[in-house]
Amino acid sequence: MSIKIEIYTKLYCAYCERAKELLHIKGVSFVEYDITDDRLKAAEMQQRAQSQKVPGIFINDTPIGGCLELFDLNEKGDLDALLGFSFSSNKSF
Repeated sequence: MSIKIEIYTKLYCAYCERAKELLHIKGVSFVEYDITDDRLKAAEMQQRAQSQKVPGIFINDTPIGGCLELFDLNEKGDLDALLGFSFSSNKSF
């Protein structure tokens, strides 16, 4: 099964960078939308996520929240399952 990951980001956003770093460490690819100067993409994210905060992270079109929620899922061991891994990496970030 192919996992679709999308992340809406803004320039100079530390939370965006941390979220992308965790996804890189997990070894998953994702589509990034820089909404810094893109009002249409920003509006799209707000409609999809029902939130204005960045990063806006979606896994298989389901909004999971932002950086803090992503790290919380990882700490609980739930992120690996969402990413389609059949094992826990047991990495703490």
